[in-house]
Amino acid sequence: MYYVYVLQSLKNKDWFYKGSTVDLQKRFLEHNNGESPSSSPYRPFRLVYYEAYLSESIARKREATLKKGGSTWIPLRKRIMSSLE
Repeated sequence: MYYVYVLQSLKNKDWFYKGSTVDLQKRFLEHNNGESPSSSPYRPFRLVYYEAYLSESIARKREATLKKGGSTWIPLRKRIMSSLE
């Protein structure tokens, strides 16, 4: 399986990281251990959302649309935030 995931910073709850991976647990630990330069300043994180795909190419396309923001990210962000209340 290939995963698209969203992490929320526990330091700045308005900051989210969107990514994809084949090993979700390992990647989550890497983010929290500071092994990802782009997310390191915002750690620690919690996993707030993920999706599973059979195809890596489809997972990467989904990740790209989430990272662009706009019409894909905004409704998902609202769903995530309402589930955290």
